[in-house]
Amino acid sequence: MFQKLFFLSATIVLFASCAKDAQSDVLDTELLAAVEAAAQGQGLDFFMLPASNDYSKIPQDPKNPLTSEKVELGKLLYHESALATNPIKPQSVGTYSCASCHFAAGGFQACLTQGISEGGMGFGITGEGRVKDPLFPEADLDVQPVRTPSAMNIAYQTNILWNGQFGGTHLNVGTETQWEYGTPKATNQLGFEGTETQAIAGLTVHRMGLNENWATLYQYTDLFHAAFPGVPDDTLFTKVYAGLAIAAYERTLLSNEAPFQDWLKGQHNVMSDKEKRGAIVFFKDANCTTCHTGPALNSMAFYGMGMLDLYHQGAFKSTKASAENLGRGGFTKRPEDMYKFKVPQLYNLKDSPHYGHGASMHTIREVVRYKNQAIPENPNVLASALAAEFVPQHLTDKQVDDLVAFLTFGLRDPDLQRYQPSSIHSGHCIPVNDPMAKADLGCE
Repeated sequence: MFQKLFFLSATIVLFASCAKDAQSDVLDTELLAAVEAAAQGQGLDFFMLPASNDYSKIPQDPKNPLTSEKVELGKLLYHESALATNPIKPQSVGTYSCASCHFAAGGFQACLTQGISEGGMGFGITGEGRVKDPLFPEADLDVQPVRTPSAMNIAYQTNILWNGQFGGTHLNVGTETQWEYGTPKATNQLGFEGTETQAIAGLTVHRMGLNENWATLYQYTDLFHAAFPGVPDDTLFTKVYAGLAIAAYERTLLSNEAPFQDWLKGQHNVMSDKEKRGAIVFFKDANCTTCHTGPALNSMAFYGMGMLDLYHQGAFKSTKASAENLGRGGFTKRPEDMYKFKVPQLYNLKDSPHYGHGASMHTIREVVRYKNQAIPENPNVLASALAAEFVPQHLTDKQVDDLVAFLTFGLRDPDLQRYQPSSIHSGHCIPVNDPMAKADLGCE
């Protein structure tokens, strides 16, 4: 009797397992068809991210070709708080870096409603514990009046920031009158693409700098020479070349180990059935690829979605009059660009739970529901500025659940720490180096 019961139980388990596998195979077939349709005849490669060291396949500025030496230098400089040489307050020297607001643990975002560079203190576990130093006047805080955008998959953007203002090429050809001298936008005049322009401009915006003495002190001289052979020393140790190295590194920040990326390569067991159903909703039922497409699931288009601005969250140095609230129109001054913001990439959203240009939503589910219902939340945005694509999608609760699962887990690369160096030449803490952050990070 025992043997018969055991055989019956094993048969039931085997049957259930086979049935589950068959169901998963059906989902894989349906998802494959949906992805190929969304690729518009270009095949699965259309959505694949290259390996981070396969420079021939990574989009890059022809004026700043990728090399391993350049990327390695940029990786260090991006995290190097010793570049904070000219802060407003003397106690802030050497306490912050590019990574202070764009770090691996936060999916290369700030993991806060508003990133704080100089004037911030602490870090917490994943950046959530960074707060304003109470002794710092708000006027001196290094913050931006719009949510910190992600540096993840930045190679697939030709123009940078929510309004696309950085970059002297592509979308910004014809906007030269807005590149005002004495402002960060004047960096566009160097003629680089957005990633390079932003990196160079950011070093000035955040009062960072270097020279030959600095490079000698922190033993970066040889790395600069290897990255930019033949460039004279009086030109080499400057913000321009430091920015070019940082941009080269940023272009390698690719979420190419996310489950969906592995699924595209044929590893169909890496996503759950729920995530696969969510991907089908994404690529077929909800028309998400109208805006979110290509390897980074983004686009260089600007849309009005009627989301609240950062000042609505009580953010520092952000007001109703901030030009950033106008999106692309705040830069171009064109009426047709008002309240339109760049389509963001969608990988590792889970790592920094603040969404929209104004950080008005704090869960992926909120964002999905918002776009499913298509009811604008910002009373300042005129109906005429809303995108034609911003219409109800009529997704069921189950479809919403499945889509949230895909966005949360299917698009999350679990090992972004591979992009963070184990140490930097100054010996400072990564990604911030103020006394409270050092205690939080355990690297005093």
